[in-house]
Amino acid sequence: MLTSQEIDRNCFNQTAELPFELRLKDFEMAIQDVYDFFFDVNKLLLSKGLHRMDDMLRPAAMSGIISDMLTASMAKHARALVENRHFNGHPDLLLNGQYPSNSVKSGTEGVEIKSTRKRGGAVDTHGAREQWMCVFVYEVDNATEPTSKRKPMRFTEIYLAHVLPGDFRKNARGELGTRTATLDRNGIQKLRSNWIYLLDRD
Repeated sequence: MLTSQEIDRNCFNQTAELPFELRLKDFEMAIQDVYDFFFDVNKLLLSKGLHRMDDMLRPAAMSGIISDMLTASMAKHARALVENRHFNGHPDLLLNGQYPSNSVKSGTEGVEIKSTRKRGGAVDTHGAREQWMCVFVYEVDNATEPTSKRKPMRFTEIYLAHVLPGDFRKNARGELGTRTATLDRNGIQKLRSNWIYLLDRD
């Protein structure tokens, strides 16, 4: 039986540093938007005898979709942030009015949104740069059998921190790979120190 995911409001950090007039409520509403979307889509898929979207999507594709959804939702709820209108521009959310037409290829006044299944929030980026980085960590139940008893996707961690190029380590690039960078030990500590949401795992 399909169930909807719930948010534990007690798991938000009331003392977190929030830039650009962000509020904890903005994160809560963004999470709820994603939960509602997955519930509605999965309800439709299951009614047709199909698999849940959680089960059909590859991890990288799902992270990309969730990141895009969170970006759009945060822009909708936040008071001072808007979506970056530059295709594949950085960061995803911009301080409203800071850049012409709210579009910039590479800026610093805003928040980059990432999502991952990796506990602790370590994610690959396309380069080491100064930025406010926000990482949403989620988990998906792909193991419970029968599949009808699987739990809905849920967010377990959210981190937000201002990081600098020196907080990253560059990753080795394979023959066909794209150069990436990941927060180093100190960078990860900086990210995790300003946690927004931490859900106790079962």
